Amino acid sequence: MQNKRGYIRKFIAQKMEMNNLPIRYKIIALLLVISILPSIGLGILINVTVDRIMEKQDADHTLQLIGQANKSLESYVENMQNISYLISFDQEVKNFLTDRKSHTADQGYRIRQFLQGFTTVNSEIAGILLINSEGEYISNEMYARNVKSLTEERWYMKAVENKGIFELIGHPKDRNVTSHINYTAEELVSGVRAILDPDTQKVIGVVLIDLKLRVISETLKDVKLGKSGYLMVIGEDGDTIYAPPQALISQIPSEWFEESSENTFSKVVDGTNLQFIYKTSPFTNSTTVGVFSPSESVMEVRQIHFYVFSYLFVVCLFGVGASYYLSHSMSRPIRQLNRFMNKAEAGDLTIRYIGDRQDEIGMLGRSFNTMLVQINHLLSLTELQERQKREAELRALQSHIKPHFLYNTLDTINWMARKRGAFDVAEVVESLSQLFRIGLSKGSDMISLEDEIEHIYSYLKIQKARYKDKLMFEINTDPKLEGTNVIKLVLQPVVENAIYHGIKERRGPGIIEINSKEEAGNLAIYVKDDGVGIPKDRLLQLKEYLETDFNQIEESRNKHKIGYGMLNVQARIKLTFGNPYGLYLSSEQGRGTTVKILLPLNKEPNERD
Repeated sequence: MQNKRGYIRKFIAQKMEMNNLPIRYKIIALLLVISILPSIGLGILINVTVDRIMEKQDADHTLQLIGQANKSLESYVENMQNISYLISFDQEVKNFLTDRKSHTADQGYRIRQFLQGFTTVNSEIAGILLINSEGEYISNEMYARNVKSLTEERWYMKAVENKGIFELIGHPKDRNVTSHINYTAEELVSGVRAILDPDTQKVIGVVLIDLKLRVISETLKDVKLGKSGYLMVIGEDGDTIYAPPQALISQIPSEWFEESSENTFSKVVDGTNLQFIYKTSPFTNSTTVGVFSPSESVMEVRQIHFYVFSYLFVVCLFGVGASYYLSHSMSRPIRQLNRFMNKAEAGDLTIRYIGDRQDEIGMLGRSFNTMLVQINHLLSLTELQERQKREAELRALQSHIKPHFLYNTLDTINWMARKRGAFDVAEVVESLSQLFRIGLSKGSDMISLEDEIEHIYSYLKIQKARYKDKLMFEINTDPKLEGTNVIKLVLQPVVENAIYHGIKERRGPGIIEINSKEEAGNLAIYVKDDGVGIPKDRLLQLKEYLETDFNQIEESRNKHKIGYGMLNVQARIKLTFGNPYGLYLSSEQGRGTTVKILLPLNKEPNERD
């Protein structure tokens, strides 16, 4: 958890450091990010894509060459197979293979002449040897090295195992057969096929055909894969049938093919990374392999890379120059405007932005000029108001004696009334004196709830003296709330409305109940009367009236034709404490009206919610 908090703090610190950078550097960084980074990303993507496409094209091209090489090799092998079939169908050959007792020298000569015809017509054939199951053989060019039976040779046993299927067995290594021309093993590729008895399906002989390797090398030697890549042919037993003279690898282990799941694999040979792509011919069972180094890029790829890198260089060069130019053109007027603001902050309000730019910076500069004009105007207006305020304070000081004179006069009337026994008059005068005393409250706007209740009590006593038994009232206050500060004179306008619009209009006596209590951490004062109540449509108008924008108080008061007292109380509460404080009205026609005054409990004035 601590590591996470540390990471968050570090991230916030880095962000704050970035926010503190000059706007010029931010603009440069932004332009570089939106111009150079995408270009670099595009260049990398192009290079990777081109490499992948060229790699795929190289693989496809190599497979096509391998396919063509396989077709050429298959055509030679197919020709050898056809020759073996023609040889096995010859009657003289059948007699040699089946009726060995009637075999004569003249018959052998005709068979040799027959075999010589194939080697004459097909120059790629080096020699043909025909051998029966007893080890007797006839050939036009080949003969045994010693008296050891040729039926014990590997190639003979391979032919017997395949039972009439022609197979290419690779170079004639370590066999007891040689040729008059004395070909080396590397110059020949041998193919064998067993000849079967059509009735018993037993092997009665074998045809051995030697193919000159040059026909394969002439097909494959001109195939180039990159600079040093080439094609090579591997036999079924894993021996190399053909490889160029300067091959990168002379023998490919058979387990490499077993490890690869596809027709391609890579290996490091003598410190060089080589790519191998191969395909096996189902007809000859031989495998043609393309060997090349993937690091040898073709000229087209190098040209593409050159163009891409040149493009990135130009873009980066242009992006850096353009970012510096644009950042300077954008940050210079901002820095100039910032200098003007610093001078204005220091007190020089005569400074002005000069420029004809039509962009946001020009608009900001003109707004700055307008702001300075308004500040000068407000300063002049403030000086005038201060002067008027001092004059008003002077007049207030001059009239300060009037409240004291009023208190003294009311005390004199009270004393004279009691002296003459007019106690009811004395009580009204005393209530009026108390009403004035609390109402003036030395000019303070906030008084305690106890003083506000005392003030409304004095007001109700005066109204009681007027309406006699028509008006009754009851005041209940939680003693714990008496020290709460409230705006003075919030009850008098509400109670006055209850008397004149509720109690006065009903028949018989009425009662006004005033209750103060705490609700959800706030002070709630309920003024309830059992007067005539308010009609529903009028009640909706009054509620709308109490929610009026106080910038249009006079207009709303004339529209709703209602007294100023309730609206003034609502305005004073809203302006002092804000929402949700204020007056809330509920009424039922014929049963009375309740006004809820919601105020903060022990909350300082001017502290908005």
